[in-house]
Amino acid sequence: MGENNKTSRVQAYVQQAIKRPESVYKVAFYIATFGFLVSTLFPFYWLTALAVTPRDELYGLGLLPNGFNPAVFIEIFQRAPLHRFIFNSIFLALTTTLFVLVIASVTGYVFGRLEFPGKIPLMLFILVISYFPPASFLIPLFELFTGNVTILGLKSPDLFNTPGSMILPFSALFMPLAIFILTTFYSQIPDGLEDAARIEGTTRLGALFRVIIPLSAPGVVTAGVLTFIYTYNEFFFSYLMNNGEPANWAPIVHGILSYQTQYEQLYNFMAAASLVAVIPVAILVVFAQEQIVSGLTSGALKE
Repeated sequence: MGENNKTSRVQAYVQQAIKRPESVYKVAFYIATFGFLVSTLFPFYWLTALAVTPRDELYGLGLLPNGFNPAVFIEIFQRAPLHRFIFNSIFLALTTTLFVLVIASVTGYVFGRLEFPGKIPLMLFILVISYFPPASFLIPLFELFTGNVTILGLKSPDLFNTPGSMILPFSALFMPLAIFILTTFYSQIPDGLEDAARIEGTTRLGALFRVIIPLSAPGVVTAGVLTFIYTYNEFFFSYLMNNGEPANWAPIVHGILSYQTQYEQLYNFMAAASLVAVIPVAILVVFAQEQIVSGLTSGALKE
C-alpha cells in the first residue's frame, strides 16, 4: 500500500514537471549555480581562512578561522621577496604574450586568408602539438638550454636561470591556441576591406597590422589574455628551468614554496602568498572581461 502511494506521488511530480517545464529549468539553474559558486569560491575562502589563522592555531582548523591575523599579508613580504617573484612572473607572461601574438598574428593571417596546399593537415598538426604533455619536452629542452647539445660543431647556449629558458617553452605550448583563435577571426573579415587597403598602396603585411588586426581586436585581446593567464600560472617549466632564486628570474611558484623549509611549513604564509599572487590576473580579467566575452562569443571558439 505504501509502495503504491510512493509510486503515485512520483508519477504526480513527473506529470507536474511535464506540464510546467519552466519550474524544472529554474530549479536546475539554481542547483547548477550553487554548485558552480561553491566549487569556484570555496578554495579562495579556504585560503583566506588559512591565511588569517595564527600559526599556532592552524592544527584542527575547521570551516571558520581560529583567530584573525591580517598582518600575515605584510609578513610574507618581510619573510621573502615576494614582490620580486611576482614581477618575474609578470615579466615572463608579458614577454611570452607579445612574442606569441606577433608570431600567431602572421601565422593566423596566412591560415585564415590565404589558400595553399596542405593547409588543413598543417593546421591539424599545429593543434596536435598543443596536446603534447610538457613532460615529453623537458629532458630535450633542459639539455638544449644548459649547453649540452652540439649541432654542426656549435654548442647550444646556456639559458638556465634566464628568461629565455622559460619564454621559449611557454611560447611553444601556447602558440597553437593563439593561432587557432586568430585564424578564426581573420577568416571572417570581408576580403573587400583588405583589397581597398592594398589599392591605397599598403602591402599585404601592412594591411594585416593596419586593417585586419584592428578589426579583430576581440580575438587579439582574447588570445593575449589567455596566453598571459596560462603563462602566469604555469608550473612545470617555471619550477624546473631555474634554481629558485628571485635574482635568476624564478617566478611566483618559487615564491610560494619559499615559505617551506627543512624545519618548518608556514602554511598560513603560503596561503596568503597564493591570494596575493592572484591579484594581477584578477585585475587583468576585470579590465578585459568585455573583450574576452566578445571574443569567445563572436567566433573565436564556436567553430
